[in-house]
Amino acid sequence: MFDTLDALLLARIQFAFTVSFHFIFPAFSIGLASFLAVLEGLWLKTGKTLYLDLFKYWRKIFAIAFAMGVVSGIVMSYQFGTNWSVFSDKAGPVIGPLMAYEVLTAFFLEAGFLGVMLFGMDKVGRKLHFTATLMVAIGTCISAFWILSVNSWMQTPVGYEIAENGQFVPGESWWAIIFSPSFPYRLVHTVLAAYLTTAFVVGAVGAWHLLRDKTEPHARKMFSMAMWMAALVAPVQIFAGDMHGLNTLEHQPQKVMAMEGHYESHPEGAPLYLFGIPNDKEQKLDWALGIPKLSSLILKHDLNAPLDGLDTIADDEQPPVGIVFWSFRIMVGIGMLMMLIGAVSLFARWRKKLYDWPWLHKWALLMGPSGFVAVIAGWVTTEVGRQPYTIYGALTTAESVSPLDAPAVGASLLAFVVTYFIMFGAGTWYILRLMHKPVTGKEEVAENGPIRTAGMRPGNNLTGQPA
Repeated sequence: MFDTLDALLLARIQFAFTVSFHFIFPAFSIGLASFLAVLEGLWLKTGKTLYLDLFKYWRKIFAIAFAMGVVSGIVMSYQFGTNWSVFSDKAGPVIGPLMAYEVLTAFFLEAGFLGVMLFGMDKVGRKLHFTATLMVAIGTCISAFWILSVNSWMQTPVGYEIAENGQFVPGESWWAIIFSPSFPYRLVHTVLAAYLTTAFVVGAVGAWHLLRDKTEPHARKMFSMAMWMAALVAPVQIFAGDMHGLNTLEHQPQKVMAMEGHYESHPEGAPLYLFGIPNDKEQKLDWALGIPKLSSLILKHDLNAPLDGLDTIADDEQPPVGIVFWSFRIMVGIGMLMMLIGAVSLFARWRKKLYDWPWLHKWALLMGPSGFVAVIAGWVTTEVGRQPYTIYGALTTAESVSPLDAPAVGASLLAFVVTYFIMFGAGTWYILRLMHKPVTGKEEVAENGPIRTAGMRPGNNLTGQPA
């Protein structure tokens, strides 16, 4: 049934599907690891068991999310060799070492201390256990560092040379490759997005339990901490996103043209389009609704600054405007809602009504998945906006794909869709079940105590009878 489809399109769909599933788990676990470190640190500092109860509650959820992130990430690595072997061959000398550094630093650090964090609280000292939790949190951030370094180099490639065999090889300095022009902006923007994603999940869980009992102390603490995060970090994220946009305008102007819906150049100030239907065929934005010259003010800080449009870009070098245009607006719209609820929570806190307004709790509950939607929309904006290139300006997506037939790619895509929805659907369902339960501070154990070898218990001999 895939004979009439294009192998390149199917390979792109498969990678988009698998990376979208993968991205939501690190976006959650990066922020949650740091949240766990904060909770354990507050428990050690204050001695309040409330923080310990919250730590144990979210530790279970972190373990499941982390495991699903690792599994989904391994699958993506295989696709570089199956569907994108030409890209792997050509770019391997550059991106291979960077991805290896991620394993040697971040993954080993996380794997080394994860067991202590999950199972060692009663087996090691408090300081050592807190150190393990910190190492896991730091490891997740180091992992983000290397993966985003790879992606940023693909977006703004520098520091490389083309060898005689056509491969991209490092130039004089690895530092130029690691710290490519877009990397600092992308790193800050993505890590802040991960923290906000976690904050709104925690806030939604706290809101859910507040709606059931507004006096519950654990729910109040979760909701309060999450709203502080929204109030303080969301404005910073919007500023970081603006700086990232300015960097993108400098290095990837056609991506910004697609984000803004600017098919035509505007020599005397460009409008900010709030709504429109991109029409790639006729190279215009149908039903456009915009604010005159505001785009020039945002991007160039001058109402009358000229901005080029896609009419200056060859048709075969333009990204799909419709996807980029709307994914960007979804991301920005959610960011604005995050900042708004943060501001409202500050007002409620000032009025001493943070735990007394059910409508605010319902709003926070609805905002629970907003971080995941925003990070996926941001990823779509970044990656689709880079098309038609895998390595921007140097290697096209069509040149990167493996020489496979459409039925082969389509069959694996179908297998991924079925497997992912069953496996990760079950994992997500279990996480939601854990979130549904209130924080009790008690660890769940087997009904008759822990299971022991051969059914033996302390005080029993080999026959199972009292000694």
